[in-house]
Amino acid sequence: MSGFVNKTIGEVIKETAIHYPDNPALICPQFNVRYSYSQLYDQCRRTARGLLALGIKRGDHVSVWTTNVPEWVYLQYALGMVGGVLVTINTNYQSHELEYILKQSDSTTLFLIDTYRDTSFYNTVRKIIPELDATEPGKLVFGKLPLLKNVIYIGEKENPTGMFKFSDLIKMGEKITEKELDDRMNSLTDDDVINMQYTSGTTGFPKGVMLTHHNIVNNARMVGDVMGLTEKDSLLIQVPVFHCFGCVMSTLNCVYHGSAMVLLEFFDPQKALEMIAQEKCTAINGVPTMFVTILHHPDFDHYDLTSLRTGIMAGAPCPIETMNQVNTKMHCSEIVIAFGQTESSPVMTMTRRDDPVELRVATVGRLLPDIEGKIIDPESGKDLPAGTQGEIVTRSACVMKGYYKMPDATANTIDQDGWLHTGDLGVVDKNGYFKVTGRIKDMIIRGGENIYPRELEEFLFTHPKVVNVQAIGIADKKYGEQVLAAIQLKNGQTATAEEFVEFCKGKIARHKIPKYWEFVDSYPMTASGKIQKFKMREMFEKKYQ
Repeated sequence: MSGFVNKTIGEVIKETAIHYPDNPALICPQFNVRYSYSQLYDQCRRTARGLLALGIKRGDHVSVWTTNVPEWVYLQYALGMVGGVLVTINTNYQSHELEYILKQSDSTTLFLIDTYRDTSFYNTVRKIIPELDATEPGKLVFGKLPLLKNVIYIGEKENPTGMFKFSDLIKMGEKITEKELDDRMNSLTDDDVINMQYTSGTTGFPKGVMLTHHNIVNNARMVGDVMGLTEKDSLLIQVPVFHCFGCVMSTLNCVYHGSAMVLLEFFDPQKALEMIAQEKCTAINGVPTMFVTILHHPDFDHYDLTSLRTGIMAGAPCPIETMNQVNTKMHCSEIVIAFGQTESSPVMTMTRRDDPVELRVATVGRLLPDIEGKIIDPESGKDLPAGTQGEIVTRSACVMKGYYKMPDATANTIDQDGWLHTGDLGVVDKNGYFKVTGRIKDMIIRGGENIYPRELEEFLFTHPKVVNVQAIGIADKKYGEQVLAAIQLKNGQTATAEEFVEFCKGKIARHKIPKYWEFVDSYPMTASGKIQKFKMREMFEKKYQ
């Protein structure tokens, strides 16, 4: 099971297309796309030749700002073939954030779709780059973004001003020979940076995490091995592909193992249920909130989900009730939990398919076969024994090359011995199972007592009316911080703060009982479905100050 492979992304898809040419590879019913591996490989090669015709060199940065459209997948592998670095852009970003990333990443090229939800990507780009209106495609000269030369539009418009259409790119590629593409593919090494993911960063500006072929191919390999993924599986991909969960643990994982990718443009519980039933998906990846939403969908019982077997839940702690329902009602008896971060491309630990449910809920599993990890004292840096809380650190060939053009931030994150400091608090038991107890910066310190939000949340989850809960610290003059619990109740339920205080009394220490109780319908989220505690903190501090 262990043993690193030295392959580029282009080599991975080429090998899979040779081994499983007729296997289903990419299924996107929303776009009428249904490719076998030989057809997908052919489409990716056509896209790659287009990139060569456009002048993309090895190491050039190419930004992609789209939802889960088929072109995203073509670009992931085409850029892997020509050595262009895929810079992923969050679909929730607006003009300011887009401009920051295009500039900071030194992107030469931008791919975009027309619209997503209530944002016109097309108009946003033209607002940032007014010169497009008077520019021929491919001849962009723009002072603010001097390196940006090409903008390529994916969508219905006939003549997008100043931009190439994706079909133009494919046409341009016809003048590049297959040999020219093979020569480029053969010139690459698996140590080249191939993917740049911007971490949303709860503080400061997003940082570009530089990941190599070696980093992400091996992470995808190990993740799929733990899931037991084979060429007979089909994975519903409903997480955004611009995150590692989407493009490493989902698309690259499938391509490495010869599995089918069933791609949903963006998360929608109804469509997820339809796709699983219609395409007989055997696996599903998602954050816990996605599973909760699917399970609570009014039409849940109308769909046959018996084809499901495995999948990954990651991105946030999973309530035991949700895990039990995913095991039984969704038939995912082998679903596993994964933990990591973008900087480790991304997975570090996973539970195993035969682990009891308790372990799959109470822990984030044990280290992947080729990955090191331990708990250290965040102050002294000394190793801590089993059962002692400290910072989780990891070291492996999956750790990023660094943050793009941010040497200080890189040095603060990866120490001289190559250990990546995750900023996560945790403990490891004597069997090597890790438990994440919070972020170092999420820890609540009330009157000198450390309160770990995760512990409090786990307790409040046991209340029969609760569907979700988040505990945060609110600034307080007397105690430094006070605890606030933001609770999402089950449909049709009502509750009072007094009722919850009574529920806590005698069961948890007095200083841990929240001073503030908020009943909420939803939480501020990142595009990948992670709850943003820092936003909640800002929101409620205004109210209680």
